[in-house]
Amino acid sequence: MPSPALAVALTRRLPDAIEQALAARYDLRLPVSDGAMSEVAMRALLSTNDVVICTVADPVGPGAIPDAPRTRLLANYGVGVNHLDLPALESAGIVVTNTPGVLTDATAELAITLMLMTARRAGEGERQLRAGQWQGWTPTHLPGMSLTGRKLGIVGMGRIGAETARRAARGLGMSIRYYSRSDVPPERMVGFAAERVSDLDALVAGVDVLSLHCPLTPETHHLIDARRLALMPAHGLLINTARGPVVDEAALGRALESGVIAGCGLDVFEHEPAIHPDLLRCERAVLLPHMGSATMEARTAMGQLVLENIGAWERGARPPNAVS
Repeated sequence: MPSPALAVALTRRLPDAIEQALAARYDLRLPVSDGAMSEVAMRALLSTNDVVICTVADPVGPGAIPDAPRTRLLANYGVGVNHLDLPALESAGIVVTNTPGVLTDATAELAITLMLMTARRAGEGERQLRAGQWQGWTPTHLPGMSLTGRKLGIVGMGRIGAETARRAARGLGMSIRYYSRSDVPPERMVGFAAERVSDLDALVAGVDVLSLHCPLTPETHHLIDARRLALMPAHGLLINTARGPVVDEAALGRALESGVIAGCGLDVFEHEPAIHPDLLRCERAVLLPHMGSATMEARTAMGQLVLENIGAWERGARPPNAVS
């Protein structure tokens, strides 16, 4: 049985079942709050705990890493690690793990949710109803766009992108085009047909809905900018469940206000939790609070992967989801 003396600290509260499992095996140290953690506070955690479980909302840069950290495992509760300075952590002797795969279905479901909400103007309708502004059914009230038979463009045909495409093709009858810098294994696209487009600009210009599923890297920062938004058809919809900085939000706000595109559905934002004021003002923007993995099934499964990574590391084995 793992040593109960191993000090494991959380930066955010996790589902009860995961916290109970951690507490049964380790000296679990809970956060004071679920708010953003300062660089000083993160540095203190890495100085006083054997393992730190962080989230995608907790950046760890060089300033947060002590000269002689006690922590030897940083277990990221999430897939993306763009918020972590991997070279600096590796230089400090800290192993980093993540939780891939288990949130694929949940995030794909939310991408489809955003497509439907944006195309059918569901956010506008609910706001009107709750504000007491709905005067009853009329033939011209909030006409939206049917997704049946429309062209969906996927940027990044990884597991989540492929599952989103599969659900859109089989459930909504959409035709699929995609852009991917690397080859996609044929087994990833079982059950639906998809056309690969080698030029991103051509993809953007040739689809009705553009859904982003690429990682955030220096190359993908502001991948969708004013120029590419202008390539989209006027009825086009932009969906982002990837990472906020993949989209230039200021340019998106201008594009929505001027009618360059018809709408957007966003679950992630460039400067979370701050939201660009132009997006907040736009009726045709559907905005959700980074809840792509927010099902109890997915969040619990993510925690189970964290437990597996810690257990393997403690035994001296390579964690199954090590990224550094």
